[in-house]
Amino acid sequence: MGFIRETTSLTDTSTARGADIQIKAAVPTFLVPDVAGTARWYSEHLGFRTAGTFPKREPYAYASLQRDGAEIMLLSLAGYEKPDLSARRPEGLWDAYIRMHALYDAVRHEAFVQMPLKRQSYGDWEFEVRDPNGYALVFGGE
Repeated sequence: MGFIRETTSLTDTSTARGADIQIKAAVPTFLVPDVAGTARWYSEHLGFRTAGTFPKREPYAYASLQRDGAEIMLLSLAGYEKPDLSARRPEGLWDAYIRMHALYDAVRHEAFVQMPLKRQSYGDWEFEVRDPNGYALVFGGE
């Protein structure tokens, strides 16, 4: 193969549970037909910045969008249309949950807000937006 890589077995519980391993974040990754256009939408409407792209010039195959501690990755897939599966789960179906809610005042009158800010039975305040590709993001917190 050209290189040798040492690996640790996923079943090696002494290493997998060790204090020296720290998961820093999980990042939702969305397939979209237009990475640059989607990145611009997230910037203009939700305040995300484009932290990195590949290649460096459009059309992008990949982009990392960030706002404070939240990150979303976009991957290009020409002609992709995300299926709307929300009818199959009436309790809610989200593609990303972002812990915050102060953003609501800035977007409350936008057409992309699918659910206004409300207190849920489990105590969190949440609102939901849908991006131009059909991805549902819930912003919430205590």
